[in-house]
Formats: sequence, C-alpha cells, structure tokens
Amino acid sequence: MTIPEALVGLTIGPIAHDVDLRWIMSYAAGLGDHRPEYLDTTRAGGIVGHPLFSVCPEWPVIVASRTLSESVGVTGDEVITGVHATHDVTIHRLVRPGDVLSTTLEIVGLVDKSPGALSTMRLETVDADGSPVATTTQGSLYLGVHAEGVDHPDPTPPAEVQGTRRVGEPRTHRVELAAGAAHVYTECARIWNPIHTDPVVAKAAGLDDIILHGTANLAHAVSVIVDTVAEGDPQRVRRIVGRFAAMVPLPSTLTINIWPANATDDGRLSVPFEVLNDAGRPAVQDGLLVLDAQAPAV
Repeated sequence: MTIPEALVGLTIGPIAHDVDLRWIMSYAAGLGDHRPEYLDTTRAGGIVGHPLFSVCPEWPVIVASRTLSESVGVTGDEVITGVHATHDVTIHRLVRPGDVLSTTLEIVGLVDKSPGALSTMRLETVDADGSPVATTTQGSLYLGVHAEGVDHPDPTPPAEVQGTRRVGEPRTHRVELAAGAAHVYTECARIWNPIHTDPVVAKAAGLDDIILHGTANLAHAVSVIVDTVAEGDPQRVRRIVGRFAAMVPLPSTLTINIWPANATDDGRLSVPFEVLNDAGRPAVQDGLLVLDAQAPAV
C-alpha cells in the first residue's frame, strides 16, 4: 500500500456553514469553559466563538476530502490509517453567531516520513463577504503507509513562529476529564469520529479504548492560556500551533505546562506550552500560542 502522488492538488469545497448561538455556546461549554465571552448573550457586542472553534466548520470538509481521496487511488483501508499529526491555525477574527462561513481545502504537500506518509492540507474559512476568518495548515500522517514517488513539500508553508524559547519554570495547570468527555466534545463540536465514542470501533482500529480528540486537548490548553496569560480576552489570540503525539484515554487528567511569554518582532507575545497525558507523555508538544500584546479595538 502507498499513498499516491496524485493526492497533491486535491481540492474540496467551498462547504457552507450557518453558525448559530447554540453551536458557539455548546463548543465552549463542552470544554467546561464558561467565560462570558462565549456564553453571556447580554454582554455588549454579544458573544464570540472559542479561539479553536475554527475546527468545527473544518471537519465536514476534511471528511469530504477523505472520500474524494479514494478517487485518486487512496484505498479505504489506507484512509483509516490517517491521524491528525500537526495543527497550525491563524485566526483573522473570532467567529460570531449569525456568521455564514465557507471552508475550502487543498492538499498542498505529501512527503515520506519514517512512520508513514505525511500529507499537508490547507483550509481557508471565510465569511459571507469573502473576508478571511481562519487559515489552517494541518498535517495528517498515514501510519505504516508510505508515500509513492518523490516528496512534494508544502510550497508555501506558514511563517515560522517567533518566540519559541522555553525560559524559566512553567506554570502547571490540571484539567480533569470525565469518562464521557469525548462524547460531549463530539456533540458540541459536531465532530464525529467513532474512535472517540465507540469502544468497538476504537479497538478495531488498534486502540485500547476510546480516546479524546486531539483538538479537544489543544482547546483545553488554549482556554487556560486565555485565562492566565491573555487576561481573559480570547480576541487577543492570533495563532495556535501544536503537534499531536500521545493519546489521552478517559477518564484522566491533563497537565498543561505554560512557559513565560516571549516578545516577537511584530509586537505580539508568543506563549510556549505543552499538554501531557496521565502517563506524563506529550499529547500536544511544541505548542505555541500567539497573542496580540494588547486587546484589539472592537
């Protein structure tokens, strides 16, 4: 089995999404993040989406890309070996209730790694006026299945994040995860993959049991950083970067380590972080969250 070069250039979308109050509030509540910015409809200016809400409208496009990849020679058995490996999202603005969003996807890279083929997809989400809302570069690793032919690296990768230094001792925070955390996240995010909710499917895929979504692990870290570094203002979040590694079984406890912020050349702050599972292994490693130095004008 190999992943064909023809996968590069595959495009999906646009797929449209109507964003309502219920979806925005549910996503935050499903994380146990009860900030008024996400839930209090009486606040001036209304509510906004959690900074990682962008993963919600991206999911249907990703599912469609998996189906279409079979048309260029990726088999169903190969499709199910794919795992979310890296995530890098630039947030142009936070989502608001009433937004009509459109998301497109393009496979922009395919390279061979020792664990398997790594494909890179670029997802663009815009509003009804065509203005950008979120741009995501996401890596998917086909475990045990290698790439066919020569490497095709992403020709226009995101700029490297400044301020990656881990200086001093991190502040440590813990998040308790209930046995049903993945079921709640599935419904609130509207991201359905049965390895997160159905033990039969999870074990058939080679897992010991269900695991929490990688984006949920990442979102928990974002919530903590907003609370502790961004002075509770999610609108300061401009970029979120991380690599997914160890799995998080349920129930369990996440350990989130956050290092002091570094100033960047463009006047922003870069916050290094990691998320560890119960065994002390990194569920999210090389994490970076970029903040505006001050709250943006609204």
